Amino acid sequence: MATEPVTDQTALQGPAAWESEAEREGVHGVGPWRLALRRLRRNKVALLFGFIFVLLVAVCLAAPLWANQVAKTGPNENHLTDTVVIDGEETDVVALNGVPIGPTWKGQFFLGADSNGRDVMVRLLYGGRNSLVIGLTAAFMTTVLSIVLGLLAGFLRGRTDTGIRFLLDVMWSFPVVILGVALGVALALGGLQLGPVTIAGDSLVIPIFVIGLVYIPYMARPVRGQVLSLREKEFVEAARAQGAGPLRIMFGEVLPNLMSTILVFFTLLIANAILLEAALSFLGAGVRPPNPSWGTMIDEGVERIATAPHLAIVPGAMLVLTVLALNVFGDGVRDALDPRAKVRIEH
Repeated sequence: MATEPVTDQTALQGPAAWESEAEREGVHGVGPWRLALRRLRRNKVALLFGFIFVLLVAVCLAAPLWANQVAKTGPNENHLTDTVVIDGEETDVVALNGVPIGPTWKGQFFLGADSNGRDVMVRLLYGGRNSLVIGLTAAFMTTVLSIVLGLLAGFLRGRTDTGIRFLLDVMWSFPVVILGVALGVALALGGLQLGPVTIAGDSLVIPIFVIGLVYIPYMARPVRGQVLSLREKEFVEAARAQGAGPLRIMFGEVLPNLMSTILVFFTLLIANAILLEAALSFLGAGVRPPNPSWGTMIDEGVERIATAPHLAIVPGAMLVLTVLALNVFGDGVRDALDPRAKVRIEH
């Protein structure tokens, strides 16, 4: 699970690189973002997996519609003593020996039930919503904090750089899973106090905060390295000569030139955040039951892997498909923004 960002210094070369790239493409008078969009459109594989991810998001957002109109049950409603008609025969949702029914391929219990008699399809969709919300929000949190820390460390240097690098190195020394489990368990037991705001231990904010925090070094360090290079460029010297202050130069001149790298990292961070959430939930340090997520569903399904393998296979397949779609699309975005760039997060 431990990841390490890799970035090539040629990933960001400024306007001159975009112009030379446009000349090689045979396109003149086209902006860098439009040129990147043209490259992305030619990458059919990346577009296909991007469409798959959008489709998965849309399906998960439709969870209340499926639960209310089709399954007629909620994600946490038990049906231990209920029966369902399958092939004209009345069957217990959960047998006397504790084995739940498998997929019925009908509206109710479309993918079967779990050991508590809950509809797997409903929990899969609601769990997907939780996993996607955590992944997107945690990746956004990581991106914002990494940009701020990377800009401050790379541009100001000196003691500011030393202090930020020390903090990042300390976090870097811990594998993300171990650090995530330690923080997740501690915050789940005691909750999180942010000034006057108290966050309960079973809130989704806890895994969002943990995942968003542990991935900061993996993005902030490459951002700092590129800021160190950009601060020596001519356009920064020109801004200084015009009397621009450090904050204006950092956020008005340097930050726009980091956007291509940030966009690629953000896409890959979403996939890694979803994967880490599943790992933490599987280990009991992420989403707290009875709230569903793909990680908690896999954890519950492992106990019944011999008698009800669908309980683990279905959420596992959704997790793999989502992460694969994001990684392939993220690679396509990277290639579109700069084919020479080597910005990635290694597993």
